[in-house]
Amino acid sequence: MIEADPVTELLQRGIPRVRRPHWAWIVAAVAFVTLIGAAGFRAVPSVLIDPLHEEFGWSRATIGSAVSINLVLFGLFSPFAAALMDRFGMRRVVVCALLLVSAGSGLTVFMTASWQLLLCWGVLVGLGTGSMAMTFVATVTSRWFVRHRGLVSGILTAAGATGQLIFLPLVAVLATEHGWRTPAVVVAVSALAVVPLILLFLRDHPADVGTTAYGAEGEIEAPVPATGSSIARALRTLREAARTPTFWLLAGGFAICGMSTNGLVGTHFVTAAHDHGMPHTTAASLLALVGLFDVAGTVLSGWLTDRVDPRLLLGGYYTLRGLSLLVLPSLFAPETQPSMWVFIVFYGLDWIATVPPTVALCRERFGVSGPVVFGWVFASHQIGAAIAAVGAGAIRDSLGDYRLAWYLAGGLCVLAALMSISIQSTRVPETSS
Repeated sequence: MIEADPVTELLQRGIPRVRRPHWAWIVAAVAFVTLIGAAGFRAVPSVLIDPLHEEFGWSRATIGSAVSINLVLFGLFSPFAAALMDRFGMRRVVVCALLLVSAGSGLTVFMTASWQLLLCWGVLVGLGTGSMAMTFVATVTSRWFVRHRGLVSGILTAAGATGQLIFLPLVAVLATEHGWRTPAVVVAVSALAVVPLILLFLRDHPADVGTTAYGAEGEIEAPVPATGSSIARALRTLREAARTPTFWLLAGGFAICGMSTNGLVGTHFVTAAHDHGMPHTTAASLLALVGLFDVAGTVLSGWLTDRVDPRLLLGGYYTLRGLSLLVLPSLFAPETQPSMWVFIVFYGLDWIATVPPTVALCRERFGVSGPVVFGWVFASHQIGAAIAAVGAGAIRDSLGDYRLAWYLAGGLCVLAALMSISIQSTRVPETSS
């Protein structure tokens, strides 16, 4: 018999006849808050490129390298984090991740050399946020939801946009008025503040609190902990998934997704807009608005994923994104014109709408190994983002503007659309767990 923990007992005591929420929704709410923080923590360096360049004289390519390491680890560690969650539980992994983020951000205030930036914002924050990346979404939805999986995937994915919406304007104002060290301290304190919430309310499996996944039928079953090396399991899953064309089409398309979002727009939009005379605070606010509209777009995408072929959704998303990036260079101006507002709304709705259908395809094609497979697909997303973060900075340093970067990204998005539609409609055999 499974004993309820103290928090469960407290929730079970209350006013009679009041319908209490299913534990799955409590876990989803905590995951939402955690993902808000992870996205905000990771996005902070994009606003600090110019302040760091002005204080230390480091080139934008050098600063972009720290962002690049951050992006690579944010994705590359993701499948290992999924395997660690299977072995040690989500709660332990997420707490350790928050401590890494706090340490990495807090230590930057003492740095005097560029390698320290690479270590703190690149390695420590990258590993921390990578442990709370989209595989966390896949793990939560796979364990806690049967009904509304696509919708919940969309809502949790939208947390990333919400984090961007909250943190970017705040960081821009703090960096402008008080220097870049102040937002670094804010991030460190914010990461620590989330830890008690995780310890109190995040649970690894429905059986831990005496219930089943939301919408599941049948008796409560205690989870069987994963055994063996988490690293070995993640690598074994990659080896098996890599034998299928579906994996490479998903990974290739998601790499382009990363290039065209976090790597290019997320990292360089503020600087590109400032090149055309727009104030940093205004550009950061526009980028935050992308996050606002992405909340609606990603939730809608999750709802559609429960009803429409995910391959067709991905093809449409990538095509529309590519077209919007091709026209972006003509929209920059010192002041925000109506055409730029149209781009912000349109691009925001499409920002990470690709995640719910990609998670669904991984789950459908690879079964119980779906979250780990998605971790590897997400790793390709971040590798693509890292290439774009450095590459766009190099284009800016050598050509004086970002125009070529926007055109390249737009063309690659059209290629990603073709790759997504090419995924076979039949399922491949599940990889072993």
